[in-house]
Amino acid sequence: MSIVNKKNKIEDSLVLEYHQKMVFARKFEEACVKLYLSKYIGGFCHLYIGQEAVVAGVYAAIKPSDQVVTSYRDHVHILFSGSDPKRVMAELCGRYDGVCKGKGGSMHLFDTPRGFYGGHGIVGAQVSIGTGIAFANKYNNNDGLCVTFFGDGAAHQGQVYESFNMAKLWNLPVIYIIENNEYAMGTCLARSSSIKDLYKRGEGFNIKGVQVDGMDFFAMKKAMDEAVDFVRGGNGPILLEVKTYRYRGHSMSDPAKYRTKEEVEKFKEERDPIAGVEKYILQNKMLKQDQIDEIYSSADIQIEEIVEFAKNSPLPPMHELYTDVLR
Repeated sequence: MSIVNKKNKIEDSLVLEYHQKMVFARKFEEACVKLYLSKYIGGFCHLYIGQEAVVAGVYAAIKPSDQVVTSYRDHVHILFSGSDPKRVMAELCGRYDGVCKGKGGSMHLFDTPRGFYGGHGIVGAQVSIGTGIAFANKYNNNDGLCVTFFGDGAAHQGQVYESFNMAKLWNLPVIYIIENNEYAMGTCLARSSSIKDLYKRGEGFNIKGVQVDGMDFFAMKKAMDEAVDFVRGGNGPILLEVKTYRYRGHSMSDPAKYRTKEEVEKFKEERDPIAGVEKYILQNKMLKQDQIDEIYSSADIQIEEIVEFAKNSPLPPMHELYTDVLR
């Protein structure tokens, strides 16, 4: 795994901050597994374990005033936006103290005051929404940009390319990120795409494409810094294909029999994004191993408090059925 060269060295404080956030995010997702199996979380639940470096690299590069929109694999995205993790977990459990008062659940988390414009259940729909947000930024001349995530499966949707066309036609400030975790639900990329390099998908619209190692936080941060400069420089959209990997199935109900255990274990042992940052931290003597261990212990304590808050939060009252409904 490529770590970082001296020219692109990231401040130690930033490395430590995002390492801690990545550890917390993984612990949060692992707690979701237990809550789902205990039936506190219902419906679909899509976990982000293994992909943490992608969102970490994005949020380390953008401003709080920028926006992010993604698909239904959205727990970690909203956590990195600065949303209260207690309210996020309460939402996953369908509770009234949740960020959407218990009505969004796992797939439809929102926190627009923090620039997070949601997880979206319709495959590829968020690409049009993110393009619209970017249009609003340009119309209002506010120097903002919208990071629009979608998966390798959504990369085949027609509305994605309609959005690409408009984004480049109007030079909109949008960074499109394909989170290529190799499997669209249970179908590997080789069986569903005529080309394996998805960063080329924007070439027909004159959109620059870049392929990034999404298992490497440092590579993600560097690519995002360059993408942000490109977009804020008035050059219009850019497309990043980030090569990543999810350790769990597509959702909690997916046994993931379409890939071997050996394949998954190889990624865990050789490519884990958190382990890569920890290797860098130890090599540069920023922390000792016992200090890293303490970060995990502290995250465990935080997660326990978060889970108890979610479990003890009340269910939404009946009158909430009639609020936030477009008529």
